[in-house]
Amino acid sequence: MPTPGTASAAAGLIAMVLLTAVVVLGIMVNRRARLPAMARYAGRGLHRHLSLLTVGFLAVHILTALAGPFGGLGWDAVVVPFISESQRLWLGLGTVAFDLLAAIVVTSLLRRRIGRRYWRAVHWLAYVCWPVALAHSIGSGSGMRSGRLLDVAVGSVVVVVIAAGWRLASVL
Repeated sequence: MPTPGTASAAAGLIAMVLLTAVVVLGIMVNRRARLPAMARYAGRGLHRHLSLLTVGFLAVHILTALAGPFGGLGWDAVVVPFISESQRLWLGLGTVAFDLLAAIVVTSLLRRRIGRRYWRAVHWLAYVCWPVALAHSIGSGSGMRSGRLLDVAVGSVVVVVIAAGWRLASVL
C-alpha cells in the first residue's frame, strides 16, 4: 500500500498531466475553432469532463498531502498561500494554483448567473494557473527535476506551446 506521500505525489502528477490536457483543449477549442476531426460540442465536452477529472485528482493530491507526515501542512495552507512551515515558496505556488482553479470552477458553475463576459474574464486565469501549478510540481517534488518526470514536465510545456502556436496561427 502506498504511503500518503507517494499517493499525493502520484495524484499530483496525474492532476498536472490532466491540467495540461485541459489547458491544451481550452486553447484549441473556442467559439470560432474546433479540433480537427472532432465536432465542436465534443471538444467542449471533453474539456469539461477532463476538467472535472482534474479537480478530482487535485482533491486526492491535497487530501493525501494533508494526511501525510509533512510538517506544517494544515488546512489553512491549502487556501492561504505561502504560510506553510516547510517549502514555503513551492507549496505556496501550489496554493495559488489551487485558489485560481477554485475561482475558475466556481465561476464555471455560476456561468449562467454571472454572464459569459465575467465568466470568461475569470476563465483566463487558467493561463496563469497552469504555469504556477507546473512550477509547484517541479519545485516541490525532487523527482520532477530529473529523469522521466522531468520529461513529462518538458513535454507538457512543449504541448502547450504548440497548441498556443496553432491557436495564434489560426487567428492570424
